Amino acid sequence: MPDLGKQGADLGQARDPWGGERARPIRHLRIRLDGTRPRRWHRLLLDRLTARGLHVSFDDRPGLGGLPASAETLFRLEALLGRLPLDGPAAPLPPGALTAYRTSSVAPDLTLDLCGDIESGSVWRLAYDGACGEAALLAALMAGHAPVAALSEGTRPIAAGRLGSETPGTMRAAFEDGLMRTITFVAAALAGARLAAEPGPAPPTPTPAAIGTRALRVLARSVVYRLYRLCYRAPHWRVGWRRLDGPDLIDLRAHPASGWRGLPDDGRRFYADPFPLDADGRTVLFVEEYPHATGKGVISAVTLGPDGPEGTPRPALEEPWHLSYPFVFARDGAVWMVPEASRNGTVDLYRARAYPGGWTREATLLSGVTASDATLLEHGGRWWLFATVRDGATARDPHGSFSDTLCLWSAPDFRGPFAPHPNNPVLIDIAAARPAGRVVARGGRLIRPVQDNRAGYGAALALARIDRLDDEGFSQTVETILRPGPLWPGTRLHTLNRSRNFEFIDGSARAPRWR
Repeated sequence: MPDLGKQGADLGQARDPWGGERARPIRHLRIRLDGTRPRRWHRLLLDRLTARGLHVSFDDRPGLGGLPASAETLFRLEALLGRLPLDGPAAPLPPGALTAYRTSSVAPDLTLDLCGDIESGSVWRLAYDGACGEAALLAALMAGHAPVAALSEGTRPIAAGRLGSETPGTMRAAFEDGLMRTITFVAAALAGARLAAEPGPAPPTPTPAAIGTRALRVLARSVVYRLYRLCYRAPHWRVGWRRLDGPDLIDLRAHPASGWRGLPDDGRRFYADPFPLDADGRTVLFVEEYPHATGKGVISAVTLGPDGPEGTPRPALEEPWHLSYPFVFARDGAVWMVPEASRNGTVDLYRARAYPGGWTREATLLSGVTASDATLLEHGGRWWLFATVRDGATARDPHGSFSDTLCLWSAPDFRGPFAPHPNNPVLIDIAAARPAGRVVARGGRLIRPVQDNRAGYGAALALARIDRLDDEGFSQTVETILRPGPLWPGTRLHTLNRSRNFEFIDGSARAPRWR
């Protein structure tokens, strides 16, 4: 995760994202947490803020908003069935784990209230969908929607972000993803990041009966999922394509009446992340090819003729690590590619020496970052790099969504060097952060395809208008949400790209093992 405190304002000189500079700098921060159930995420939050230059203490009197005991039982059941680690952010801390942060007698410049029971002084209160405490986070997840974390000072909003998870149906995993992203969110807000999102209605606090019902569903889902995996290869994606004889999807804002044709696969592999390119006198489609036997993606390519793909995609670029999302473009008399390599912790630029193959790595644009779906855009005399970034992505802390936190970098040239945006992260929103294809200029506006992952990874595709993109800020407005349906059957829709004569999307498919 990039050092958000270094990229934004120094935490000791935090800006007010809604009203300029704070009246006085924050030197001493007190965190109000429930001392009856301190968790590992509390320690991670304290450690991170201290590392950013703040003197941090805590108030750990018994507080409001704690999880009911039945929630812990549910978490243990899910961990057992899903083979989830038990030492994640939700794990309880041993006695004395927070002694280094004893409550100070010095009056704090600001209190961060995680319980919702501090009534006086300078206080930033954390809430999930308008309610405080960990129970509110769990309630939102059990209600089936992505919770909006919000910080406020009295009635004045400070920051807001819609938290996400790639596994929203697994409460423990989703809960821990939310806790890790809360750390990101709080640190970014204290650094002055201008984060905004609209909260939903506060769901009721989960009762033991509701949690018991959830536990029964967990058991049933575990059985069904294992039976499904015996019969089908999963996940399995598919690419849809069509010849353009009229307006494209960005103009239609709907699936075309003609529907889509599928790029066939043999069932032992899937194709996803379609990126076509008109270059060198032909159109070539690049895709992620994922053989189920290896469990590692490579980038493959197939030439397009007048009637569509000519043959089967063939491997064009392979590395020891997983590759996907082949962002390919032509520039300066050459063809370039920035594939996703999040498992390698880098964003790399490749050049084709024998197009459409012969790729060699020319530069590392970013390193030490788990960045998903890096997308380049030339705008305002600079090159901009969009990517969602995972927090806590280490062997010790493999938690936090890949898809809800958008960061930006810019450079004078697409080869770099890329500098982080001073307001990173510019957006925390599982519904509209992660890129889903090339940014398109249309009618004097920039339209950014994004993934809407509120219902799970790749559940829907949204079209967002970029309202601002400069060194001072970023903002966008989601104008359209597209989902699978009769014209694109399945449960997923998550990429959109086009060439001169063809348009491509991708989504889910079923691959029977007996096929």
